[in-house]
Amino acid sequence: MEISTGTRASDAERDRIVRDLSRHMEDGRIDLAEYDQRVAQVYQTATREELTAVLADLPALSSASTMKSRSRFPIWQRIEASAWLAVGLLVLVIWAAISLSVGAFTYFWPIWVIGPWGAVLAVRAATGIEAGHRHRRKA
Repeated sequence: MEISTGTRASDAERDRIVRDLSRHMEDGRIDLAEYDQRVAQVYQTATREELTAVLADLPALSSASTMKSRSRFPIWQRIEASAWLAVGLLVLVIWAAISLSVGAFTYFWPIWVIGPWGAVLAVRAATGIEAGHRHRRKA
């Protein structure tokens, strides 16, 4: 959407600017006090030109960052879960190969690889521990 000068701003445009400001706050570019000041300034503006001035010193948000996945799990936790799944399948294949070569089911030792690791991942995912939701870096 192009913002032209001299035209009065709509409520939808103000809301979009406020959403952009909240993204900048989430990314650590502005703190809460500055966010509050800028939001108050947004709702006091009358023209589109004044709206662009609110974001003038902040970088433009890329379309990829505005359409970011809303997944509750950070990328590194998804990578860990993929590694757990791959290793779990690998030890199951090894166990199955050994059982087939012996001709009988052997002791199910993969549980000691899959179980504890999976339990730790499940607890971390369920509680949000280490997901960045509880600890924020101060700017």
